[in-house]
Amino acid sequence: MRNLLELIRKYSNFLLFLAMEVAAFLWMFSEQKMQQSAYLSASNVVTASFNLLLTNTDEYFHLRHDNAALVEENARLYERLNELQGLLEDSAERDSNYVYAHLQWGYMPARVVDVETNSRHNYLVLNKGLRDSVQMGQGVVSHDGVVGIVSAVNTHFAQVIPVIHPKMRLSCRIRRNGQMGFLVWSGPSPRYADLTDIGRHIAVQEGDTIETNGLTGLFPEGIPIGVIDRIELPDGDTYYNLRVLLATDFKSLRYVQIVHNPLAAEQDSLRLTQ
Repeated sequence: MRNLLELIRKYSNFLLFLAMEVAAFLWMFSEQKMQQSAYLSASNVVTASFNLLLTNTDEYFHLRHDNAALVEENARLYERLNELQGLLEDSAERDSNYVYAHLQWGYMPARVVDVETNSRHNYLVLNKGLRDSVQMGQGVVSHDGVVGIVSAVNTHFAQVIPVIHPKMRLSCRIRRNGQMGFLVWSGPSPRYADLTDIGRHIAVQEGDTIETNGLTGLFPEGIPIGVIDRIELPDGDTYYNLRVLLATDFKSLRYVQIVHNPLAAEQDSLRLTQ
């Protein structure tokens, strides 16, 4: 025992150095594990962020295809809805010779490729034309409501005069009471138009829905146009001044439906000329 203590005393400095070296190696090993863990965590964050970026980029480039598919599906649903409405009328009418208006409408999806909303003569251009059987005078709607009327057509494109054009005078009605009037636009805002020819004896309310009445053969009845946003009745006036907040936001409009009425010419042929 005495020899062991003497040996430890003699080599105490070396043994202390050796103990410190072992402690240093243990500390370095532990620190390396922590660094590896931190590195792996940071790597996982970067990898996840990169994968998210790739996913978002892929989804962005598929948006156009997905939107086009949705527009096609909306057109099919419009036509199916009209068929079902016609069948309901058929069962209620019990007259096999009755021609149901809901069965005469078809819808063709189209994309807006050019639009002007900040001038007095606003317009839209659609990516469908003569090769797609588009004709002048056809109505155009969106999933929100009425858009306008086809005014010119060439092989691949169609120009549309929207309801926010001073030459447009759209026959319509108040949904709540069926009162007929005309929608006109005098500018400058593309979000508002005016409802005219509503007499002061008619009860109107802010929030009343304005819709198509189906009398012109351009649109089926019941397509939303907008809601009454402001009511004015100056003293002594016979008619209201009614401002309408339009259902269609033309500044964000990208996809529409071109309305096809194969009976339009036949219907127009019976109108009396003055």
